[in-house]
Formats: sequence, structure tokens, C-alpha cells
Amino acid sequence: MRVGPYLLTVEPRRTSSPLHGVLTAVVAIVVALVLSSVLFLPAEGGPLHAYRVVFAYAFADRYGFLATVHRAIYLLLCTFAFLVPFRAGLWNIGLPSQVYAGGLAAFAVPALLGGPDLTTPPVAPGLLVLVMAVAGVVGGAVLAAVAGLLRARLNVNEILVTMMLNSIFFWLVAYMIKEGGPFMSATGEGEGFSLPSFLYAPLWAGVPVTALLAVGAAVLLDGLFARTALGYRIRAFGLNPQAARYGGIDPLTLPILVFVVGGAFGGLAGYHYFAAVPGVYKIPGNYGYYGDLAFYGIICALIARGSGVGAVPVALLFAGLSLGARLAQGQLHLPFGVDYALLGLLMMTFVASHVLYQYQPVWRPAAEPAAPPVSADAAEG
Repeated sequence: MRVGPYLLTVEPRRTSSPLHGVLTAVVAIVVALVLSSVLFLPAEGGPLHAYRVVFAYAFADRYGFLATVHRAIYLLLCTFAFLVPFRAGLWNIGLPSQVYAGGLAAFAVPALLGGPDLTTPPVAPGLLVLVMAVAGVVGGAVLAAVAGLLRARLNVNEILVTMMLNSIFFWLVAYMIKEGGPFMSATGEGEGFSLPSFLYAPLWAGVPVTALLAVGAAVLLDGLFARTALGYRIRAFGLNPQAARYGGIDPLTLPILVFVVGGAFGGLAGYHYFAAVPGVYKIPGNYGYYGDLAFYGIICALIARGSGVGAVPVALLFAGLSLGARLAQGQLHLPFGVDYALLGLLMMTFVASHVLYQYQPVWRPAAEPAAPPVSADAAEG
């Protein structure tokens, strides 16, 4: 685009420092908060008071911060469920179905032992808790393997498969926990049965052990992609499947592998929120909300630019803002959907920051237009 004597073009950045990535993310957050202040204009005390309510509850209040950490763990596990296939150039949109599968598989363990009537552990409680967590991981992995297998063997689009699985498992959960379902609560209130106290996941300062698994996985994934041969094969397949195949990378096993690993994280997320978060310990009637929440894992992965460690603060921010904005919505009598609008604006500014991270505007002096050729008759005259 020409602006006066200069030409403005947008070109890819040849190099981008980590500091530049952090600065663009910070600017995106500030811009999103400024734009979102319009949502809080009807609030008593104005936008500044509303933001104080949001951030005070999410990050300064003891119970609010614990809720933020619990949700951040969930978002982080969902982020990894998307991130691993994404690094191989594949899109795992089936996060809700893998969360549901993990929750159902985890609760199948106590259901087989008596369900609502289970009052005493038949074996060591710690062993049962471990079996539930492993069952959740296996449930998510097996379901995701279906998408990987169809992609690898029949070249079926993984987005379509995972989206259909989301719908199938949404209604499967409804069948399992509603009236007459095998996971129905003893009171028949349209939700699953509650876990007995001896099946609660171990807590440290109110935080379940799944937090350690999530943070450890963030470090391990970055190490996997940066320093191992398997990580190199996954990245190479994602960048150019044809070249990767020419280089000896098996195009049939790799899609299955990344979907199995991604699904395992999705299943662990289901175990975490339904069986490890204090105050839940059941598949609630509003389980669909947690399925919708899983989609934020996709946004976290994209914002973190495929980094597991980079996804940690992003997940914490999204978790805190979603909970704080929901509290402010009720406390300050704001319209419904303020939390969704805030997160939506934050996602839009992060996408814009991602573009600025990869591209840069370049100003160059515009070339002067060439003088028109002089005809022979004009020259002679």
C-alpha cells in the first residue's frame, strides 16, 4: 500500500525473540481489557470497580484462586489434548468427547463395585483412585484412537470424525446419568452418583494431584518436541507430510500415536474435573458446560504457539477471567454472557498478536513512476 512517498508492505519476520513474543502477548491482554471495559459500563462503580471484582476473586481470594487453579488444570490438560496432534498437523476437535469418555471410564470403576451403594473399599483406596485415573486416561485415548485410525488408514478428515464423536458422547453421558441410567445418583436428580470420600483424589493445599501431572506434562512435552527423535518426526510430519514420508517417517502409525496421546490428556481432564476437583466428585447435570469449556484448550494451544510451558500462564489467565467475570456478572447485576464476551475479545486480540508475532510492517521509499516515452515526432518538433 502506497502512503505518500512510501510503500507499506507486510512481510514475515525472519527472527522473533522470546521477549518480543511476551510483549505482544502483554499488549494483547491490555487491549482486550480496554475493549472489554465497555461491557462493564453498566456496573456500579464503573469498569475499574468491575475489574477489581474480577481479579480480586480470581487471583486474591483464597477460594476463588483455588477454583481458578482447578479450572486452569483442566484447561491445561485440554490444551495438551489438542497440542500433540496439532504439532503433527492434525486437528483434534474432539476434546469434549474425550473428556466425557474419560469421566465415564473413571466412574465405571466405582459403578462396577456398587455405584451409589459403595460404602467400604474392597481394596486399598489409593489403588482404586489410581485405577480410576488410569481408566480415564485409557478411555480418552481409545476414543481418540478412532479418529487417528480413520485418518491414517482411510484418510477420513479428523475434524469431521471428532466433531461427530462430540455429539455421540454428549448423548451417551445423558443416557448414563439420567433417570434409569447405570450412573444415575441415588436421588435421581438428573446427575451421576457421587463418589464416596475414600475415592477422592489426594489434595495438597486444596489442589489435587492432577496439578503435578499437568505441570510435569508441560515440561515433558516441550522437551519431547525440542530434543527427541520422536518429537522431530512429529514436527516434520506436521510441516510437510510428503517430505516426512520420503524421509522414512511412517504416515500410518504417527497419526494414531499423536491422537492416542492427545486423547489420553483429554481423558485425564475428564477424570480431573469430575472425580478430583473438591465439591464436584460426580458427573453433574450441566456436564455440557465442561465440554464447551474444553474448546478453550484449543485457543490456549494456539496462543501459546505450541509450547506446553507457555500454555500454563495462558490457561491460568483464561480460567481466572472466566470465573471472575461470572462472579462479577451476578454481583454487579450485569447482563448474561459477560464472561463469554470477555474471553472472546481476549481471543481476538491474541490472534491479532499472533499475526504481529509472525509478520512485521515494512516502509520503503516508493519507486518514482517512469517517465512516459517521448515519441519521435515530439522529439523532432
